[in-house]
Amino acid sequence: MSTGSGGGFQDPPAEVLTEAAAAFGLLATPARLHIVWALAQGESDVTGLAERVGGTLPSVSQHLTKLKLAGLVRSRREGRRQVYLVDDPDVVTVVRLMVGQLAERAGHFSQGPVRLRELGA
Repeated sequence: MSTGSGGGFQDPPAEVLTEAAAAFGLLATPARLHIVWALAQGESDVTGLAERVGGTLPSVSQHLTKLKLAGLVRSRREGRRQVYLVDDPDVVTVVRLMVGQLAERAGHFSQGPVRLRELGA
C-alpha cells in the first residue's frame, strides 16, 4: 500500500473500497437516503416511515429490504410490528453529517421535513 499526498493515510484495500462503494450506491437514491435519515433520528415501523417520507407502504418496504440485505438497517419484532433501525452507528454519523451540512448550507432545515415526492422519488 502506498501513502499518497493525502496527509499520510494509507490507501484502503480494494475490497474495502468495493464495499464502501456498494453502501454509498444504496444511499445514492433520495428515497433510501431519506429512509436512512429518518431511521437515524430513531427507530420506526414501515407505516411510520411511509408517513414520514411520503412514500407508499410497498415502496418503503422494498427500500427497507434492500437496506437490510446490505446490512445498513436491521429490524426487530415488537408484537405484530416489525421495527427498523440503523444497524451501524457510523452510517448514522455519515448520513447526518452529509445531509446536515448540505441542508444547512442551503438553508433548508428551517422549512420543515422534505417528502420523497418532493425529491422526485
